[in-house]
Amino acid sequence: MADDKPRVGAPVGPLTLPMVGKDQSYVIGGRNDRWTMLFVYRGRHCPRCKRFLNKLNASLSDWTGHMNVVVASADPADKAAADQKEHGWAFDLCYGMTEEQMRGLGLYVSVPLSDAETENIFAEPGAFAIRPNGTLMLVDISNGPAARPDLEELLDGMIFNITNDRPVRGTA
Repeated sequence: MADDKPRVGAPVGPLTLPMVGKDQSYVIGGRNDRWTMLFVYRGRHCPRCKRFLNKLNASLSDWTGHMNVVVASADPADKAAADQKEHGWAFDLCYGMTEEQMRGLGLYVSVPLSDAETENIFAEPGAFAIRPNGTLMLVDISNGPAARPDLEELLDGMIFNITNDRPVRGTA
């Protein structure tokens, strides 16, 4: 079986994604002044994503005290903007991930089950911690909507990693 998992310790991107409500793009990867936590969600059609992202939004100030937080999906601009407006999300929200970008992050990609779900392919959930030097520190990917990291535990672990400048694990 081929190993197409993201390589921790390796550079990420840079991936350039348009942002909801802003005339600029978010560049994920490359050098940055802070750590970045990227969460990828399935899109507007997913109620589990909404619950997860609402929890993230409720604790956003705890996260942004330590790192940048960006959330992205393959949804078009109108769907992502509708989600942000409906839920009042304050995190940077990006849209329009391409299949190449999804696969470059090692995400599982799904085809909609019907038009009622959505019209286009989409990424299954993922979470990526990126160091200021643009390298991948931590990755959590799922092949379906039910498996997500515990946000409180993840934040606690990330604070420990940042504070103690922990090395990348899982490279053997």
